[in-house]
Amino acid sequence: MEEVKKKKTLMIVIIVTVSLLIILLTGYLIFPKLKLKGSDITISYKEEYKEPGYSLKIFNKSLNNIVKVSNNIKKNKVGTYKVIYEYKILFIKLKKERIVNIVDKEKPTIEVEDTIKLCPKDGFDKINYSIVDEYDGDISKNATFTENGNKLLISASDSSNNMISKEIEFSREDLEKPMIKLSGYSTMYVSRTSKYTEPGFEATDNCDGDLTSKVEVSGTVGSSAGTYKITYKVTDESNNTYSVERKVVVYNYTQTNSGTAANGSIYLTFDDGPNEGTTNYILDVLKSENVKATFFVTGNGPDYLIKRMHDEGHTVALHTYTHNYATVYSSVDNYFNDLNRISSRVSRITGVESKIVRFPGGSSNTVSKSYSRGIMTTLTSMLLERGYRYYDWNVDSKDAGGAGSSQAVYYNVINSLSKYRANMVLMHDIKYTTKGAIKDIIQYGKAHGYTFEPITMNTYMIRHGVNN
Repeated sequence: MEEVKKKKTLMIVIIVTVSLLIILLTGYLIFPKLKLKGSDITISYKEEYKEPGYSLKIFNKSLNNIVKVSNNIKKNKVGTYKVIYEYKILFIKLKKERIVNIVDKEKPTIEVEDTIKLCPKDGFDKINYSIVDEYDGDISKNATFTENGNKLLISASDSSNNMISKEIEFSREDLEKPMIKLSGYSTMYVSRTSKYTEPGFEATDNCDGDLTSKVEVSGTVGSSAGTYKITYKVTDESNNTYSVERKVVVYNYTQTNSGTAANGSIYLTFDDGPNEGTTNYILDVLKSENVKATFFVTGNGPDYLIKRMHDEGHTVALHTYTHNYATVYSSVDNYFNDLNRISSRVSRITGVESKIVRFPGGSSNTVSKSYSRGIMTTLTSMLLERGYRYYDWNVDSKDAGGAGSSQAVYYNVINSLSKYRANMVLMHDIKYTTKGAIKDIIQYGKAHGYTFEPITMNTYMIRHGVNN
């Protein structure tokens, strides 16, 4: 009897189990699977992923609400990702996947000149170019170069193997001359009692670099007064040659006066400039009349006017930087410090070291007594000892005081001229009265047989007596 009960129980368990399996299997076969709209997706990294949709129905009734959707997509990041759809039917957990490919299909861009010239020995790293990919950024390091005659192909690929290429005109040549930079000044002044010492030079080339050791120097500086030329010449490896000259003016130095200044000559000299509005006009007149003059400049005014003086053949001389009596005449050091400032300005602008000087107020001034007794006696001697030459005047236009009109300036000058001496005329290029008189003065001089000269280092020094 017990045995029969066990068999009945076992049969019941088997029947129930089989029934459940049949029910589950029948439900699985009857219920539709999840259907994805579309298939795997490929989009640009700049696009936003949008779910195409899916469908899960039983007897035309949607069960989309039981579907759980998740993904591992990283926005704006190239790669292969999965979208996972999970749901349960009865006790069965089901899953479906969609593949999403995020890609970069855009080519990089190349920025480079259409024509490239390299030095014969240059590598491609000398080319100024950039290769930029919108996704990867700067990929210039990926560049490859293929040289083919007068063509150069520049190529690069980004991380998604998008390739860009650009062909440009290409040559290897060096047509540029080397350069020589002179140390010191392009025009130097040396007393006959001194010895010329070469200040030095540097030579560089755009392709060959430092060529200083290959510079050929020719020319000598004699012991007689005169102008000598030293020539510096260098040739690069592509046979481009450059040369530059330095003028060395040897002058007669003595504590007593020396040099020449012809009778009937006129030295037009202008103090205190330059000044915009007057100096440029005076330069225009001098140019139109083909007359050279001397400008004793200060720290005032624009550089371009000083450069124009030099470029148009006038003498650019020194009148101290500040023209402040209380400064320049308070001590010997103050005077030379101020003089060095204007000397540096002139040499910076013109490339020439000027050694021609006019004292503020002239060497005969007495105002300097108020600041330092005997200073003019010391300064006049020291200037000559240091190789400078200083010039006063023997014709005063009185444009700085007394002459209230251009006509007055004109008569002050022409009434003081003499054919029996050199005439050194004091004027100021900052004065509008002088601006208005200068052309008439020049035309009067020409009409009456005078000649016009600029001051040089070999001009006889017209000087006043020292009163302090």
